[in-house]
Amino acid sequence: MNPSDDNSGERITEAEQAVMEVLWDRPRQTAAEVCEDVCTTRDWSLATVKTLLSRLVQKGALAAEPDGRRFLYTPLIAREAYVGGESRRLVERLFGGRAASLVAHLAESEALSAADLDEIEALLKELRP
Repeated sequence: MNPSDDNSGERITEAEQAVMEVLWDRPRQTAAEVCEDVCTTRDWSLATVKTLLSRLVQKGALAAEPDGRRFLYTPLIAREAYVGGESRRLVERLFGGRAASLVAHLAESEALSAADLDEIEALLKELRP
């Protein structure tokens, strides 16, 4: 599978994404190492992390490489590709495929600060020829 491929099969849940974030930051970790990062803040057990890792392997999002009696987990999906796919799905599902409608909604609901608007404006200027 191409690491930039965002069509990895089944969608990744919010809990699975938390595990992916850890592995995107530091690939090739064991279940115990992933648990060190997420178990306390999420009140999860090692068994929970192992279940999530197993699901992600089944979905084609992670590779599990045997390393003695344990496995090292590595993402098969690039974070940028995942975020891009999720962003497109959000805009399509909630705003009929129109990104401008998303930005308008965020502005109207006061979810965008003046700094956010400045960043968006600067980005638009960069994107225009």
